[in-house]
Amino acid sequence: MRVLVTEDDARMASLLGQALLEADHEVRVVGSGERAIDALDDDAYDLVLLDVMLPRLDGFATCRRMRERGETMGILMLTARDDVEDRVRGLDAGADDYLCKPFSLQELLARVRAFERRGPGGFGPRIVVGELVLDADALILWRDGTKIELTRRECAVLDALMRDAGRIVRRERIIAHAWPDGADHRSNVLEVLIRRIRDKIDRPFGTETIQTVRGLGYRINPP
Repeated sequence: MRVLVTEDDARMASLLGQALLEADHEVRVVGSGERAIDALDDDAYDLVLLDVMLPRLDGFATCRRMRERGETMGILMLTARDDVEDRVRGLDAGADDYLCKPFSLQELLARVRAFERRGPGGFGPRIVVGELVLDADALILWRDGTKIELTRRECAVLDALMRDAGRIVRRERIIAHAWPDGADHRSNVLEVLIRRIRDKIDRPFGTETIQTVRGLGYRINPP
């Protein structure tokens, strides 16, 4: 992939750049949010590694500006701040994932591989299935004009189902899509999440959009 590293700490930037090069990615390193945005005018990137604590234009503002431009590449935010509010703020600004410092390069590269598996453009902008409209960038589902806010995991599960509307999507594939960093396939983590999604998008409307196909996975039936 083509990766844009945005990090003002020279030592950290060098480590990230070298690790990505050794993993056979094309890399450009910049030291500020302004230079990162300028870099998008020069070339297209599949992934941006974006430090939060940047001078002048911080990572949150940089991420927001990138999304306002219509950029759909993956954005992985890097920060030493582990507050829940900061993580939520980053995701609301348009980031796809969040990695707290200090982190291992192995974990970073695993997350980069997860973005690579998603393919160009990450989840993509909007998916329409009948009266359902999924806005993955905003983490919102619209059902017949009603706005339903989603978590990132809920959005990823719906993304996987709505892209193959009417067809069975195996649970292993959904888990790989929603938990690219790994999840225990033997646990009921997916079942719990599906129940939460149904509580949001089906039960208030008296519908059964998501169907369980026992032993295989799930199917979303176009309303």
